Amino acid sequence: MENITGYIDHIIYQNADNGYTVLQLAGGEEEIILVGMLKGVTQGESIRATGDYVEHPVYGNQFKVVSYESVPPEDAAGMERYLASGAIKGVGAALAARIVKKFGTDTFRIMEEEPIRLVEVKGISDRIAREISAQVQEKKDLREAFLFLQKYGISNTLAVKIYNTYQDEIYRILKENPYRLAEDIDGVGFKIADEIAAKIGIRSDSDYRIRSGILYTLNQAVAEGHMYLPETILLTRASELLGVASEHILPQIANLAMDRKLVIRKKENEEEKQIFAASYYYAELNCARMLHDLNIPMYDSRDLLPSEEEKIRSQIEKITTEEGLELDEFQEQAVLECVKNGVFILTGGPGTGKTTTINTIIRYFEKERLDIFLAAPTGRAAKRMTETTGYEARTIHRMLELNGSFAEEGKRAKFERNEENPLNADVIIIDEMSMVDILLFQSLLRAIMPGTRLVLVGDVDQLPSVGPGQVLRDILAADVFPQVRLQNVFRQARESDIIVNAHKINRGEKPLFDNKSRDFFFLERSDFNVIYKHMIQLITEKLPRYVKADPYDIQVLTPMRKGNLGVETLNRILQQYLNPPAKEKKEHEFGGMVLREGDKVIQTKNNYEIQWEIVSRYGIPIDKGLGVFNGDLGKVLEINETLQNVLVEFDDNRRVTYPFVQVEELELAYALTIHKSQGSEYEAVIMPLLSGPRMLFNRNLLYTGVTRAKSCVTILGSRQTLEEMIDNASVNLRYTALTERIRELS
Repeated sequence: MENITGYIDHIIYQNADNGYTVLQLAGGEEEIILVGMLKGVTQGESIRATGDYVEHPVYGNQFKVVSYESVPPEDAAGMERYLASGAIKGVGAALAARIVKKFGTDTFRIMEEEPIRLVEVKGISDRIAREISAQVQEKKDLREAFLFLQKYGISNTLAVKIYNTYQDEIYRILKENPYRLAEDIDGVGFKIADEIAAKIGIRSDSDYRIRSGILYTLNQAVAEGHMYLPETILLTRASELLGVASEHILPQIANLAMDRKLVIRKKENEEEKQIFAASYYYAELNCARMLHDLNIPMYDSRDLLPSEEEKIRSQIEKITTEEGLELDEFQEQAVLECVKNGVFILTGGPGTGKTTTINTIIRYFEKERLDIFLAAPTGRAAKRMTETTGYEARTIHRMLELNGSFAEEGKRAKFERNEENPLNADVIIIDEMSMVDILLFQSLLRAIMPGTRLVLVGDVDQLPSVGPGQVLRDILAADVFPQVRLQNVFRQARESDIIVNAHKINRGEKPLFDNKSRDFFFLERSDFNVIYKHMIQLITEKLPRYVKADPYDIQVLTPMRKGNLGVETLNRILQQYLNPPAKEKKEHEFGGMVLREGDKVIQTKNNYEIQWEIVSRYGIPIDKGLGVFNGDLGKVLEINETLQNVLVEFDDNRRVTYPFVQVEELELAYALTIHKSQGSEYEAVIMPLLSGPRMLFNRNLLYTGVTRAKSCVTILGSRQTLEEMIDNASVNLRYTALTERIRELS
């Protein structure tokens, strides 16, 4: 690490939110470009920066700042230069000259300690003197706070978040309870707070530490999809994390429950306690209550009079005749139940006629002159729903009108549609329900008034949502609301070996691996280097011609993140061959990953506040909004080193500009985990399967991967592994209680 000192001659770029800055530092033999988190610095200010020189491929030699501190100007000229820069509002060049002429090298001391003396300078009134003093004090407070945080090893990036959240309360909070950071600030987990606490001298058996560790353990469980943890599992995990005995943890679980941060429940006839983070307990309870409120019969009795039921069946028959459709007994029953009830669940595998059933439902309600909304969890799923129904479908987030423009400063973006501003629809149909997690489902239900029909459609045999809960599976398991499972695979669907083999896999049967199929292939390979080679050949040469698609629409899906056939390794290799370096392609390196113009990328977390826009062919914005979500796929259009940002266009033409400090939300997407592919459909899918953990390599995962393909599936790897996956019917356990909450209210 090196130290350099000078004054800021020019600020080239500064992000007001996170403090990322590019500036020109003068004062030595030559001017130096500094880059890094320098929130609060102003032109003319003198600083001492610590960091290293780095060679940028476009902009040459730069000094990358790790930490910095303000230093007083060494002479009167430096003081005048700082004041004249505009750093203090209301002080221009002429007034700066008069102030320094009056007080000389004592100027800064006067401004901080005796600001009332500024009235001695011509043109400064009492009011202006107070305003100057307040600005000087604010900048001093910011500098002192940063120096205080740096003592505890807190990076400038994190320091900005902490200062923006707590302001002058920083000192008290960090000394009393640094674990509050983990609760209050995005990006600060228990482990960061624990490191800070250790440096401050907080004891390992501190009540604050144990409480924070319990909440962190539950949050980690939520990240795995759980809604709660059994008490014994929570104690084991928290004890391992904290390094303290479980008898120290039990009292704090009770204290957190008294503080209403946890909810403790018991299943009937079971001794084991369920420990919920309070917000997740009430999310399930609210969903159960709101579902019951919606589940009202649409006729005087669910047991319709023969004449009423005959009237509905007659209308269904009329629609199928007009549309040239043919329904089996399950589909007809599904339409009938949907018409009769406020809540209805339709489930079934590929080729069983879910789309035909949805279309019949839509046509029925159209004839009734009802307003119908269609939605799905992802942009790709919504687009496919639009194509198959001929009716506009939106993402659930867009339907609920995600909007942060009216939120108070510092608060998260919110859905504009809720119980106070419900959706103006008579019928709402949600597809790909297996992808919907408990929090999104809660937001959806809040926006639906009783009297509105809610139709939930999905494949219960797919993997559960990436987010917490297993909403579709739990609602079906409760067996309280009307539901129909479509079971017949139609003749046209039986012509697709993708669909036929998907159903075989789901039943635990082995598909034929003779490669005589037109759309389902298995290439036995035992060397991962050979798999790499054939994968690249398939993407670049064979499959684009075979399925008449761009390589961008051919997706590699794998069970794992790590290992030779995990997404991290595969993405590096595929990027090298599918989007190699070139002089005309700008790059940005972060976190050991290189992002290049033209790269295929995926959003890895829900960001409800980032802005997007859709532009016309002439570059004119025609739509805009907020929110990019976990699983959204896009392409890097531009990397701008001057503005320090990356422009990405997602599949639904939304363009999003990411500051460099935010690109960690993106990953390469040439290869995806099968879990991340939920709700998407690709022209062709390639799955490398050699070996992996039994808990992960199961039938459910294989079935989900195969059903993502529209025209072709190619599996590369071990026949034994493939057959073991089909035999492995275990499903990853999720601790959820929505089924219980629904039954309790029945």
